[in-house]
Amino acid sequence: MLNRILIVIVAVVSIFLLFKFCEFKKEDDAILDYNTNLIQQQIVNVGKIVVTEGHFAEVITYKDQDDYLMGVVSFEKKAIVIVNADVTVAYDLHQMKYDIDEKNKTITITNIPKEEIKISPDIKYYDVEQSKLNPFTGDDYNKINKMVKDNLAKKIEKSSLKSNAKNRLISELSKMLILTNTMGWKLQYEGKVIENEADFNQKIKG
Repeated sequence: MLNRILIVIVAVVSIFLLFKFCEFKKEDDAILDYNTNLIQQQIVNVGKIVVTEGHFAEVITYKDQDDYLMGVVSFEKKAIVIVNADVTVAYDLHQMKYDIDEKNKTITITNIPKEEIKISPDIKYYDVEQSKLNPFTGDDYNKINKMVKDNLAKKIEKSSLKSNAKNRLISELSKMLILTNTMGWKLQYEGKVIENEADFNQKIKG
């Protein structure tokens, strides 16, 4: 009789513990789902276009000469070209790719899009000199446009515009870092756990 009572007690306790375990597991799964959804929403909020703008100006003297009769006669054309250009450096974070590992509470950024540089030059011509035998043509304007964009590209590389754009990118990505740290998750990029903004800075700026 006593053995039966003990068996019944053990069974009841086991059922009770199993019930509590299931309740705890459901609650834990619910919290994990909530945290995962919250992190995904934060990534969506970060997913925007980060734009840094700059302005550049330059003056170019364009010359071209056609020679005839073995250089005895020549016809020159030239112009002063004044350029004012608006330049944007943008990162489209809608294109950022990532993986979420719920089991290990880890977000891995697999791809950060490269910057997109847009140059919008306003070109004006002054002191244009040409002749009927050597007039300005579409080919000249194409050469000038290429020259302008090449010169501006060099100026952009020497300026702080791209560096400023990367700083803004890092600032946006750090919002993900703050959230993951707050919720006890890890953030990884290129095989490294990102623990602070300096880690992002090292990876992105090289």
